[in-house]
Amino acid sequence: MRNIKLTIEYDGTRYAGWQFQPGCKTIQATIEQALKKILKEKVNLIASGRTDAGVHAEEQVANFRTKSGLSQEKIKNALNHNLPGDIVIKACHQAPLNFNARFDAKSKVYRYVLHNGPTRIAINRQYVYRVPYFIDVELMKKEAKLLLGKKNFKSFHASGRKVKDFTRCIKRIDIKKDKGDFITIDIEANGFLYNMVRNIVGTLVEVGRLKRPVGSTRDVLKARDRSFAGPTMPAKGLCLIKVRY
Repeated sequence: MRNIKLTIEYDGTRYAGWQFQPGCKTIQATIEQALKKILKEKVNLIASGRTDAGVHAEEQVANFRTKSGLSQEKIKNALNHNLPGDIVIKACHQAPLNFNARFDAKSKVYRYVLHNGPTRIAINRQYVYRVPYFIDVELMKKEAKLLLGKKNFKSFHASGRKVKDFTRCIKRIDIKKDKGDFITIDIEANGFLYNMVRNIVGTLVEVGRLKRPVGSTRDVLKARDRSFAGPTMPAKGLCLIKVRY
C-alpha cells in the first residue's frame, strides 16, 4: 500500500466546491473518477480542507492510498491527460503512510482579490470581485490587526455546518493595493470556519468604505453572532494559495 500526495491547482468556477456531493460536479469527484480510470481501483481523496462552490486553489493538497505500482510521474501525467483544463496536478509525490493532508496541515493561506478601479475589467474578471467605491486600505490594515491571534470567530462563521469549537488562530493578514487597482488580502491561519475568510473581507471592506467605525471589529468578535459581521463576499474572489505542513 502506498500513500500519494497531490498538489492541485483548479479554477472553481464550474464546480460545487471540493467535497463530493451527489448529483453535483465537484473537484474531489472529478479527480477520483480520473484516478479510478488510471489505477483501476476506487480511491478516497483526503484534502487539506473543503473549498466552497466557486472558490479557486493554486495549491490545494490531497492524499490517497493505492495498491498501484505506477510511478508518481506516470500518475501525474495520466491525471493531467484525463482531467479537464480547469484542474491541474502540479506535483505528485509518495508520502509516508501516516501522512494526512487534512490533519497534518499546520496552516493555510487564502487570498481574496478585489478590483477597486473606476472601470470594470474583462480579463480575469472571474477571479476578482469589483468594488467600484472608494476604499481606504490603510483603515482596513489597521482594523485587520484586531483579528490577529487566537480568538473565537463565531461571528464570522456562516450557518450550514455544525462546529464544536469556533476558536482559530490567525497568524497574519497582509493587505496591499497595486497600481492596477487590485487589492489583495492574504490571511493565514491554523484553520478556517465556513465562509470565515469571505465574511472577514466583507467586514474589512465596510470599514474601508467608512460604513463601519474603526475598532468596531472588537464588538463583532465579542458578540459571537454572525449578524454583527459584514456581508459574505462572492466566492470568485477567493483562492487557496498555500498549505503549510
